[in-house]
Amino acid sequence: MALLTIQTPGATVRLQSDRLLVTLPDASGPPEPVHLLELERVVLHPGVQVSTPALCELLRRQVPVTFVSGHGRVLGSFEPPQPPRGSSRLLQYQRTSDPAAALTLARQLVQAKIANGHRLLQRLDANHHRLESAPISALASRERAAGLAPDLPSLLGEEGAAAATFFDAWARFLPAEFPFGERSTRPPKNPVNACLSYVGALVYGELLTACVVRGLDPALGCLHQSQDDRWSLPLDLMEPFRPALIEPLTLRLFSHRILQSRHFEPHENGVWLSGEGRRELLSHYDHRVQREFYSETVGHRTTLRQQLQNAAVRFKLALTQPELLAPFRLN
Repeated sequence: MALLTIQTPGATVRLQSDRLLVTLPDASGPPEPVHLLELERVVLHPGVQVSTPALCELLRRQVPVTFVSGHGRVLGSFEPPQPPRGSSRLLQYQRTSDPAAALTLARQLVQAKIANGHRLLQRLDANHHRLESAPISALASRERAAGLAPDLPSLLGEEGAAAATFFDAWARFLPAEFPFGERSTRPPKNPVNACLSYVGALVYGELLTACVVRGLDPALGCLHQSQDDRWSLPLDLMEPFRPALIEPLTLRLFSHRILQSRHFEPHENGVWLSGEGRRELLSHYDHRVQREFYSETVGHRTTLRQQLQNAAVRFKLALTQPELLAPFRLN
């Protein structure tokens, strides 16, 4: 169990030796033990009580603890302390404030995102034959154009056009009872958007932790420009993982009828996952990010969770040579 998620209001987490004891409200049996050696990350929802000794032991063992709202919003996290990384951050400040260097980094992220969307659609169409060649060839053209974008506004234009083409084609593989319409957030307007947003929040949380652990300033982005009240770098780094993780997992949850109408509920003029829906999603998310596969990008067997962590590592290394970023790409 690399990821422990607890979302039941009234649940308590306390420490006993080398284990966490998780007690659910109205539980008739003994607390459920979770060995600390098995954990890489803990995600808690509001209403879960965690003892100070348990929290401190998790931090000692370098296990980050993230708090996520029932609607998938990352509320904050406890991160293990990291050594000072002043020189790395100074270099990051220099690169992200240099328009040429920032554009070089941003181009590669967008190209990888478009390429992964292109590859995902190829895989889907090979199995289901629901597309003509136009959207797939259009994405290949957008990827080339993104690599030649002369400035950030032009690059964002290519990314936006590619996203519209991708989602129009991707939505054709959804079941008829779960139409996509268009991308909507804050709030999501339908179950598909609710699922995309929730999975996106999980990926964002993992990348935020990865940036902090590697000594990067998560507020400084190159594609999502730095601004107050936003962690721009995790948003940058998650772009290639949207068609590599977020969209394919969402599609699987609906096309395999894992998520159904009963797993969603209206809330604040939008649609959100219910508690049961979140439990189903989290189980399949954790399985997906821990599943091993051979990656042609890295040249060995890996997992998507390892690649999420490596995204921050690659970004940090690329600060010396921005053209060598090499974001994750699907085979």
